[in-house]
Amino acid sequence: MNPSVQGYTAAVLGGVPSDRLPGVAADLASFHQLLDASSELRASLTDTALSGPVRRAVVADLLAGKVSAEAARIAAYAVGAVSAPEVPLAVDWVASSARHFAEQIGDVEAPMGHLSARRRVGGYATAVFEDLPTPALDEIEDELFRFTRTVESSPALRGALADRDLPVEVRQGVVDQLLASRVQPATLALARYAVAAGRPRDIVGTLDYLVVATATARGWRVARVHAAREVGETERAALSQALTTLAGAPVQLQVSVDPALLSGVLVRLGDMQVDATARGRLEALHEHLLVRAWDEALDMTPNPEHDRDSHDEGAH
Repeated sequence: MNPSVQGYTAAVLGGVPSDRLPGVAADLASFHQLLDASSELRASLTDTALSGPVRRAVVADLLAGKVSAEAARIAAYAVGAVSAPEVPLAVDWVASSARHFAEQIGDVEAPMGHLSARRRVGGYATAVFEDLPTPALDEIEDELFRFTRTVESSPALRGALADRDLPVEVRQGVVDQLLASRVQPATLALARYAVAAGRPRDIVGTLDYLVVATATARGWRVARVHAAREVGETERAALSQALTTLAGAPVQLQVSVDPALLSGVLVRLGDMQVDATARGRLEALHEHLLVRAWDEALDMTPNPEHDRDSHDEGAH
């Protein structure tokens, strides 16, 4: 199963009170049954023409108000995080995982390869970040960075956390002693999961990965919007909602007005950029015309080899 789905599911289920876990598991089982029974829904969610974020938005809208919020979160994330053909398998996995979690079966994360383990921890972090306001991410990033440097600079501590022969509970106990009451609960949860789900010998690398993931999440929470004119409240709300659906978390808008854009907006969200400005379209057209002119010029340039071949044929 997709490692990030495993981590995300673990984070969401870990935050559900034990008496509500059977209900969340039942909701996910119901969605799994619906997907099996509805050929139309299955065809839609396995359509390779739909992107992951679109599939996630479709399922979130479908399940809103019909199942528990936790089940809707897990199901929506699962269908968006995997490739379209893998959707039925992903839904089956999260339903089974929730049932096992409710029954307290197999709650220890199985060993994974280096990159897969990091992706699993990244999926856990994604779920944790969704519940936090943007300012909190700054503090978490700082706390994780300082803890990572402490582990890196202390051979004894690094050796204890990287010792595969020590039970996970013992290694997590070391983290608790160092961080409990000193950091935010989310920071402690992330560090504990890095110990449980990451590769022991990669503990410093996994913690550094979480630092970068936190910074990335913070960047994806703020969309920088450059507009040719003032953006009204209705337009802001619509744009914020669209970007929130894409990012999977609430997005704040930072709007600046630049008349030089002529019309439209330029949006930067993390490493994604959407240019819907008149100036952007003009520049794209200009570049297209330059490329076309260059291609035409090349076609008109005499080819010495061709001329020599023509001359030789004429001589014969």
